[in-house]
Amino acid sequence: MSESMYHPTTPEQAQRRKELAPGVHDAFQSFSKAVFADGALPEKTKQLIAVAVAHVTQCPYCINGHTKLAIRKGNTPEEIMEAIWVAAEMRAGGAFAHSTLALDAIEAAQPHVMT
Repeated sequence: MSESMYHPTTPEQAQRRKELAPGVHDAFQSFSKAVFADGALPEKTKQLIAVAVAHVTQCPYCINGHTKLAIRKGNTPEEIMEAIWVAAEMRAGGAFAHSTLALDAIEAAQPHVMT
């Protein structure tokens, strides 16, 4: 049986995190509630965005938690998978777009031939 490098968070760890920085912890909790509250975007959409962003940031805890919340808020597995594909395209697109930096460096590193 293999052991995951990402262990589940325990209630004791959550409590310790709060004890070590209670003000920041409470502020973060309030911020999170405000961000995911219905507004111009409904929470259903915000959870779908969170799933996509979690895949870009590659946070397994966020992927797990926000995928479950997205389902609870009414997103379908198909919607979630499409959001993940959007995230994958955006991450790949960033590498493609930044290739211009490498092309500039290649050009600068190559000796120019006089004709």
